[in-house]
Amino acid sequence: MGRPSAEAERRQQILTATCKVVADQGFRSLRVADVAAAIGSSTGTVHYYFPTKRDLLHAAFEFNFRNSLERRKVILHGDGDPVTKLRAFVDSYVPEGPETVQAWRVWAELWVEAIQEPDLQVLNDAVYGDWRSIVASIIRDGHDQGLIVRADPVVQANMLIGLIDGLAIQVILGSHSMDGPRMRRVCQQLLDGFCVDVAEVLPVS
Repeated sequence: MGRPSAEAERRQQILTATCKVVADQGFRSLRVADVAAAIGSSTGTVHYYFPTKRDLLHAAFEFNFRNSLERRKVILHGDGDPVTKLRAFVDSYVPEGPETVQAWRVWAELWVEAIQEPDLQVLNDAVYGDWRSIVASIIRDGHDQGLIVRADPVVQANMLIGLIDGLAIQVILGSHSMDGPRMRRVCQQLLDGFCVDVAEVLPVS
């Protein structure tokens, strides 16, 4: 595979810096100058790739999502069975490490802005559609292998995604009632309910 172009590398550098600034300061406080300073460049360089602050925001939110999936490729394309993949997938979204916490803070900013911004609502719907499809696909594999209780896989995916979202927001807000380990336990209990009882599928000796 050829080396990425200098422009592609610069664009990724800008988006990486933008996600960090958004996570640290919030979108409303973000200035293009802050992003430029973070990459050691000028605002003109940033505007060359992203003419407006809104363009920069849209691109950064999508980059945040795609980067999130990229980090989980080893889980999604690994050799584990569907239940093992789902458990690892859930665990990877618990906001404990700096990278995961930053990603969740960026998502929180997206949701706030999207309330008033139709274009961001469309973006949110698109990336969530992709995320829902990925989770539902793993669940379907679990159905086919007799490991996950048969039900509408999209409904099951929505249950899991909704739980992850809601609990993660509580964690990043510093709730005294919800931290990373407790979020992990709650999500894993939901997955326990998805799983077919091993005793039901083992042959009687």
